[in-house]
Amino acid sequence: MNDGIHIRRALDEDLMGLAAITLDCVAGGASIGFMETLTLEQSAAFWQKCLESAGRSERIILVAQDADSDVLVGTVQLVMAAPENQPHRADIAKLQVHRNVRGNGIASKLMNAIECEAWALGRHLLVLDTVTKSPAEGLYLRLGWSKCGEIPKYALWPNGEYCSTTVFYKDLADRSPVTRADCERNDDVF
Repeated sequence: MNDGIHIRRALDEDLMGLAAITLDCVAGGASIGFMETLTLEQSAAFWQKCLESAGRSERIILVAQDADSDVLVGTVQLVMAAPENQPHRADIAKLQVHRNVRGNGIASKLMNAIECEAWALGRHLLVLDTVTKSPAEGLYLRLGWSKCGEIPKYALWPNGEYCSTTVFYKDLADRSPVTRADCERNDDVF
């Protein structure tokens, strides 16, 4: 399925597709900032704010789109709103893949593409967090991210129980599996 997936920057008209991905992920138990009572309208309001932020160049939102159906199946963000003394840094946020297409390499493809976006902007030090012992934790380790540590009771699962988070970083200048040449050849982006 990965071959039939195109990665591109999100557009305003992707609002409801993004909202549907988030709703699916939360319904599946993902701790991504929302509780299990999340509605499509609430999810759309969140994404509207993110798209407005992208319009102000505060973040980049990438989407994974199925080439055959044009349905959005995944997303990830590069958040650049950092203090003035951190122009080289950005946060990776809200990596989400619809449950129906997980296990097909879409998350890896999104991460490689967002690293290319960061590299192109001179943002070589990237930081993210994820639920401790989640499948995403293994993904980030496979992609060359370094684990900083765990924070207990950092957030809540959608059902209201505590979950811990693991913080990761990656310095693209040191050891990115995505090289500059890979980014230049990546015709799926843009």
